[in-house]
Amino acid sequence: MNRIKQLFNNKQKDILSIYFTAGYPNLADTGKIIKELEKNGIDLIEVGIPFSDPMADGPTIQESGTLALKNGMNLKLLFEQIKEVRKEVELPLLLMGYLNPIMQYGIENFCKKCKEVGVDGAIIPDLPFNDYSTKYKSIFETYDIKVIMLITPETSEERIRLIDENTDGFIYMVSSASTTGAQKSFDDKKVEYFQKINSMKLRNPRLIGFGISNKTTLEVAQSYANGAIIGSKFITLLKDNNTIEKAVQELKNTLKT
Repeated sequence: MNRIKQLFNNKQKDILSIYFTAGYPNLADTGKIIKELEKNGIDLIEVGIPFSDPMADGPTIQESGTLALKNGMNLKLLFEQIKEVRKEVELPLLLMGYLNPIMQYGIENFCKKCKEVGVDGAIIPDLPFNDYSTKYKSIFETYDIKVIMLITPETSEERIRLIDENTDGFIYMVSSASTTGAQKSFDDKKVEYFQKINSMKLRNPRLIGFGISNKTTLEVAQSYANGAIIGSKFITLLKDNNTIEKAVQELKNTLKT
């Protein structure tokens, strides 16, 4: 069974997913970060494929992507790093990146390589849902790579239900119609959105991302969904701490206060 499916079968609440950019802060850090996160109880990891024009990302992740590209990170190297670290880790791994580098690699080649090295799913923010469902869904399904679609407060109920019917990993609930970035709390409008999605009784589990950076935002996200995703906050901690171990420990401390 796909590791993402296994995770949600075994754990329905308080799931914590962490995003980081491959090749940041240093080119060889990918495997070290994955191992350290698993050792500290993280449930799911999203590894970012750095790209020159990351339209959904705020300044923090943009900067990490720029530095990762300067370090020499590319998709071929990333696959090699994941293949190596997969020998030591069991948790689900997803790749998160934009369509352009994946198309250059080739959709089927991408899926085949994901399966080969132990990647369980993909988040491609600029992959149009219609293109996915009509052109690529069968390819991803052949290799058992779960495609995770994003929804926002502006996504129509009709589209949300279409996504729910045509995917079976989890749904990524973007907390607001903006780029990624940490925030201290969720306002009433965002909570109302979380409640609305809850009331739809979707068949897929849901994780809330964008803006989660402390105990308050984490607890709200986990109370309205199956779990939460943290990205920008962890990237900042990797930048501010001189070791990966310290960055992960600081993340744990931050989420307690």
